[in-house]
Amino acid sequence: MRVMAQMSMVMNLDKCIGCHTCSVTCKQAWTNRAGTEYVWFNNVETRPGQGYPRRYEDQERWRGGWQLNQRGRLKLKAGGRVKNLLGIFASPVQPELADYYEPWTYDYNNLFAAPLGDDFPVARPKSLITGEDTKVTWSANWDDDLGGTVERGHLDPIVEKVRKESEDRIKFEFEQTFMFYLPRICEHCLNPSCMASCPSGAIYKRVEDGIVLVDQDRCRGWRKCITGCPYKKMYFNHKTGKAEKCTFCYPRIEVGLPTVCSETCVGRLRYLGLFLYDADRVTEAASARDEKDLYESQLDVLLDPNDPAVIAAAREQDIPEEWIDAAQRSPVYALAKVYKVALPLHPEYRTMPMVWYVPPLSPVVDLLKEQGHDAEDHGNLFGAIDELRIPVEYLAELFTAGDTTRIANVLKKLAAMRSYMRDISMGDAPNPDIPAAVGMDEESMYAMYRLMAIAKYSERYVIPTAHVEQAHDLEEMGCSLDFDGGPGMQDSPFGEASGTPTPVAVETFQALQQRQTTDTMAGGGSLRGRVNLLNWDGNGVPAGMFPNRPRTEPQEAPPSPADEDGVR
Repeated sequence: MRVMAQMSMVMNLDKCIGCHTCSVTCKQAWTNRAGTEYVWFNNVETRPGQGYPRRYEDQERWRGGWQLNQRGRLKLKAGGRVKNLLGIFASPVQPELADYYEPWTYDYNNLFAAPLGDDFPVARPKSLITGEDTKVTWSANWDDDLGGTVERGHLDPIVEKVRKESEDRIKFEFEQTFMFYLPRICEHCLNPSCMASCPSGAIYKRVEDGIVLVDQDRCRGWRKCITGCPYKKMYFNHKTGKAEKCTFCYPRIEVGLPTVCSETCVGRLRYLGLFLYDADRVTEAASARDEKDLYESQLDVLLDPNDPAVIAAAREQDIPEEWIDAAQRSPVYALAKVYKVALPLHPEYRTMPMVWYVPPLSPVVDLLKEQGHDAEDHGNLFGAIDELRIPVEYLAELFTAGDTTRIANVLKKLAAMRSYMRDISMGDAPNPDIPAAVGMDEESMYAMYRLMAIAKYSERYVIPTAHVEQAHDLEEMGCSLDFDGGPGMQDSPFGEASGTPTPVAVETFQALQQRQTTDTMAGGGSLRGRVNLLNWDGNGVPAGMFPNRPRTEPQEAPPSPADEDGVR
């Protein structure tokens, strides 16, 4: 048993409101540079929809991920090493710019500088790639809130697959359709196909925490990684000629801070924590014959951090005590392995993704209310699982390789938790039969509710730190992306237009802890005179927020010239 650590994320889709705050803050922090105009390390998709890039889940076309050969061994869907080397100078099996979108801005200056005329000036869309006039036809969130789904919903690859099995399950009439939001980042897989596809060996998985990164010095821009990644979360910077991807905000993780997308999430739907896993069993688990067994085989790779044998093996592998403790308190381990309500995205790709999702349940309540039933009664909830507006088959194609039984079990647990807590909230005696119906006891069900509904900051983000004493250097130099002048994005992990970087990692972390654990103003005097609006919670006014002005007595207004002359 070779114990290794893996930083992971869980997202509760019932809480996502589709505000795109995570996407915007990630964009501002990581990809607001020349060459990354079309790049979104984090994006929020509306389902059903084609996704970003368009139809990225169609692996018959894009050839991403792994498959089994005739001997039952893993091989890249795009072909083995020899095939990749023979086609190294031409990689046609990847999305084009039109499959992403041609990024644009608007010619706002024309609104002010246009000469006087009879017509009203307009701000034409201008391509950020060529600078020429362009026509807006597609974007990263074109399907947002079911925009155009009536006409284009059938292009969703999962809709196509489910409709082949049952034509009536997916309907796009307004009164019968469904939707939910699916935030996506790089999966930081245990068995990354992007890494295996790279001829240069530029993509690597960090030993200490499993984060997958790109070595910009070794990357040669072959773009085989874009083909190999089935989630299409590998991007090509057309200015630097290098591949780029989500870094899991590792300069922040190293000092105990959550990722930017997690920190700014309005719905507080993201959880960060540590898994311990057996690295010797990854290949075997990813090679399961039946795709529907891949979810369980992935769970089997994850180790119990409270098991004395696992703890002893982790110590032999020089995993620090702090990391073992973090794994024991990890919210992602609890949701994925203990309560088993978090599921991986497309396990059938055999990459063993490490970003997990709690599937959405909420539409069932609206359905029951419309039919005149008690929408929170556990009997009604269980009976309505198969009648969800979001078809169980659709969710199964996303999270369990088509196994509807496992999806139904997760939804029943979520429904049971909702019904059980309703009795407590209404002042009624809790019903022990409700958790028993889904194989849980009352204590574990309440613990699951607390974690999913009212968990505090320190419970949602359990992040072991690396080298806090080097935090300032990590903040300034820790970016894995190269810019024209040297390492990092202009020596800053905050982008081209962010100005001179200020190393505030440790101070911000302390301010966040203070905000969550005390009733005093966040930040206090620890920020050395700076005002950190992210951490200011309105509980008092930080020093320096407003300039000091001498207080003067109010004076009467001087008489106007009209009053002096007596003429109005």
